Amino acid sequence: MRRILLSAALLIALVGVFVVRLVDIQVVRASELNEQAQDARSQPVTVWGSRGDIVDANGKVLADSVMRYDIVLSPKQASKALVERDVPDPENPDKTMEVEVPLAQLAAELGAEVGLTGDQVQGIIASELAADPDSDYAYVAKLVDTETYERVKALDIPWVYADEHPSRRYPNGAVAGNLVGWVDPDGAPVAGIELAEDKCLAGANGEVSYLHSLQDWVKIPGTEIVHEQAHDGGTLKLTIDTDLQWEVQRIAEAQRQAVGASWAMVTVMEVKTGRLLAVADVPTVDPNDPSATDKADRGSRSFTAPFEPGSTFKALTAASVINAGKADPLSQVVAPYRIVFPNGANINDSSGHDDQNLTLTGVLVESSNTGMSQFGELMTDRARYDDMLKFGLGAKTEVDFPAEEPGDLHGDPDDWDNQTKYATMFGQGLTTTAVQIASAYQTIANGGVRMPVSLVDGCVGDDGTATSPASQGEQVISPEAANATSQMLERVYQDAWLSDEWNIPGYRVAAKTGTAQVPDGEGGYLKEYLVSVSGFAPADDPQFVVSVSYMNAVKMNSSAASAPVFQEVMSQVLKKYRTVPSGAPAPELPATW
Repeated sequence: MRRILLSAALLIALVGVFVVRLVDIQVVRASELNEQAQDARSQPVTVWGSRGDIVDANGKVLADSVMRYDIVLSPKQASKALVERDVPDPENPDKTMEVEVPLAQLAAELGAEVGLTGDQVQGIIASELAADPDSDYAYVAKLVDTETYERVKALDIPWVYADEHPSRRYPNGAVAGNLVGWVDPDGAPVAGIELAEDKCLAGANGEVSYLHSLQDWVKIPGTEIVHEQAHDGGTLKLTIDTDLQWEVQRIAEAQRQAVGASWAMVTVMEVKTGRLLAVADVPTVDPNDPSATDKADRGSRSFTAPFEPGSTFKALTAASVINAGKADPLSQVVAPYRIVFPNGANINDSSGHDDQNLTLTGVLVESSNTGMSQFGELMTDRARYDDMLKFGLGAKTEVDFPAEEPGDLHGDPDDWDNQTKYATMFGQGLTTTAVQIASAYQTIANGGVRMPVSLVDGCVGDDGTATSPASQGEQVISPEAANATSQMLERVYQDAWLSDEWNIPGYRVAAKTGTAQVPDGEGGYLKEYLVSVSGFAPADDPQFVVSVSYMNAVKMNSSAASAPVFQEVMSQVLKKYRTVPSGAPAPELPATW
């Protein structure tokens, strides 16, 4: 019995000891122990999900992510951790000895690798500790390259480490820079496709944490905890051909300088698909250094700068009139230099001439405003307006490029004034974008079927899931109307005043020029002009649309500034894609009667 009582007493005493110890840990010393435990834990660390690549139609990289590193330190550990290194023993060169390395020396070594002085590094530590004595995280340098990171790592300073930080690179520089856009230093999209397709490109960051030793702040193996998994962004494939884009930009810029133009836009579109093969805006931007380019030149005017298209628009009016059954290529009018319509609208041609007996084909060849106005009035304003919408005018394209403009069809046709009623027949009193005009010509070239404009071929996510844009076309005008319009545009190419400037041997070409005054925004016009050429080839089996526009070409302020660019770019496109030359010659259509 005595043994049982003794055992019970010892057991009670032992339990009492544990209870006292437990109270001491959980109550009396809880705050102290929690603080020590906090010292042993690291702060959560971001694991960066890489932003996806942007590639061209052939897989050539236009934008990718390269690893950069943020060099950080723990101010708290730097102020108290002892760092020892093995150095040769001065008394015995065959042996080493451990010596304590002072903070000043470590700071100087670190600073030398990241472009700071030792005093500056110590200043970072002191400043952080002044704000928070328990500070565990302070930046020393951001976005350093791999070589710098490796040199810092080799210093083996336990309270210094690096956070991986994917950064953006644009290996082709200014080639398609107007389209690709760029991201800011923190990786947020700012412009262009980078912004428009962020849903595809953006990676998802993750988060991990791990334990450090208290004495020397070394990571403890096996203690990493993944709080959230990182995911990389998708690969975005564009319709652009980088080699062609480079060539088109080169041609466009050379002519811009030659004619003293403020800027220029050149668009190349695939007829059967609506895919944009090149969209050149010059001057253009290098996404690696956007600030080096004037702000006005950093985007894509082809999408964002609406303009009055002028006479290139006459092809659309002619197509609508033929499609409505109101005329054909041989229909006749008398086209004076000036005509005043019953509603008071006063229309004139660009230069004086006697009355001309013109067919609809001749109206396009001579680019007669008075002649086109007579054909255009055969349709109601509403019917012409509805056709404009079907051609893709007055609305953003399917690309939905950042800051893209829809153009302005001068409101509803019921609100058009008497002059606007006729001006809209020959490309004034309304605005379009360069890409919209290319799309309208694609429609005519494609048998009247408008294809959605596309700049993106698709996105492949990090899980292999692929998406692609819609590719269903819409019949805007009849195949017969489209073919008749195409044949008339061939006569323009062969017989108009620029026939020698844009000749492409071996191919039938359909094209139209345009010279438009630039609105001043107050109901009038500036003295500046935007000169254009739009067309497609081969006209007997259309494959490509090329549209060219130059703004304020002071040394050649007519379509003669654009025609050589049209000729050179179209020639390059036909050659690059090994397009079969035309067979039979263009049909003969009389311009006069």
